Amino acid sequence: MEEESLKTKSAKDDVKKQGKKAIQGMNMTEGSLWKKVILFALPLACTGVLQQLFNAADVAVVGQFTGELGAHCMAAVGACGSLISLLVNLFIGISLGSNVVIANAIGANRHKRVRKAVVTSIWIAIIGGIGLTLLGEAIATTVLHWMGVPDEVFEMADLYLAIYMLGMPVILLYNFEAAIFRGVGNPKLPLIALSIAGVINVILNIVLVAGFHMTVDGVAIATVVSNLISGTVLFIFLLKNKLVTFNALFDHPIQKELLGSILRIGIPSGIQSSVFSIANVVIQSGFNSLGTIVMASSSASINVEAIEYNIMSSFGQACTTFTGANYGAGKIERCKKVLKTCLTEGFLVTFVSAGTIILFGHQLLALFNNNPQVIEYGYLRLVTLLCSYFFSIQYEVISGYLRGFGISVLPAVLTTLGVCVLRIFWILFIFPMNPTFQTILAVFPLSLGSAAILLILALIFTQPANKRLKATALKKEVQEEAALA
Repeated sequence: MEEESLKTKSAKDDVKKQGKKAIQGMNMTEGSLWKKVILFALPLACTGVLQQLFNAADVAVVGQFTGELGAHCMAAVGACGSLISLLVNLFIGISLGSNVVIANAIGANRHKRVRKAVVTSIWIAIIGGIGLTLLGEAIATTVLHWMGVPDEVFEMADLYLAIYMLGMPVILLYNFEAAIFRGVGNPKLPLIALSIAGVINVILNIVLVAGFHMTVDGVAIATVVSNLISGTVLFIFLLKNKLVTFNALFDHPIQKELLGSILRIGIPSGIQSSVFSIANVVIQSGFNSLGTIVMASSSASINVEAIEYNIMSSFGQACTTFTGANYGAGKIERCKKVLKTCLTEGFLVTFVSAGTIILFGHQLLALFNNNPQVIEYGYLRLVTLLCSYFFSIQYEVISGYLRGFGISVLPAVLTTLGVCVLRIFWILFIFPMNPTFQTILAVFPLSLGSAAILLILALIFTQPANKRLKATALKKEVQEEAALA
């Protein structure tokens, strides 16, 4: 009996070790932060940049292969961008909740909790995606009218949006799966999946638009198909890495406690992103009022500047994941080092990458449309935004740091006030007094700078690491007194 008991215990230990190995990514709680943060952030940045490049391919293909309709097609796709972000970003923000919950569990070596959080996250993506498809198809035409999309591009914008919205379930699935792998310290797999799907996306774009003479409908179909592929590839990796099984998906689909934790952290982030998108929809309406050339230039510039945003924001995501893991492991002092490392590396990388993009900005914009006016307006917007990212890196990293501790409402409220409210006020009240391209651009550095100041003040006020260190010390003191008694 004793021998059988030992064998059973040994078998259980082996299963536990195999399970731990299966979900083990980068060890975020030990070793050099300087090296690990950059190794974590670079795949994230590459994933975001690659994703944006494939989105930019949509605009570039319709701009270059649809003849005289090029500027109109670009304007139609660009007009949909803010609305798509508005509908998607709520759930992208919620995926940050999955990231934090999984990172906390990894840091605390709670591997069963990791798997349960994975299953819950997948179901949030699927159910949310279906809901977004239904909502998007219902409100798309009305919102495009409200945004003031010009008649000459309205029909194409409506068509592009209708097709794009059909892909929401697989778009959200990919983004939640990517958040899962970030949470376990493995940001490389989402990059692999996106690379495979992205190449197919570009090929489909060219085949459907240049070969079959489609316009915005061709690039929309290519986008949906490529997201289906990337979501499927990552799901295969989840199965291979034993992070999920088919039985687990249907036996215990949603864990209420984990769902609550994910939503508590993720919903404020999602609302922040959605309100951010509402502000951008309002700003896009301002650009729309200035004509098709300005709309096309804005569409081209958005695709270039988004490359830099993805590079910069990767350090905010890295800060969230590393802080979450070390907080889960009880290594509070290391959390403070995470913040300093992410800020320092973020500033350096942002300076170099933004400077390079500004240097080659004219050539990059010409890839989308070679109209001199489109390039001129686009470059002015590009320089204004990239110089303003000096402020963005501060509020992105600080927000990520606070979320890693589970503080999600405060950064969401402050970013909403600093960026979104100011932008909406500006377009509704300041822009009408002087309705020019330059007037709209002025709000970008003002709003991003305001958000940075508010988040710095929030960090000084909350001091999450110091408060948790004091709480830990007090708890230890109480335990020692109880033991002596």
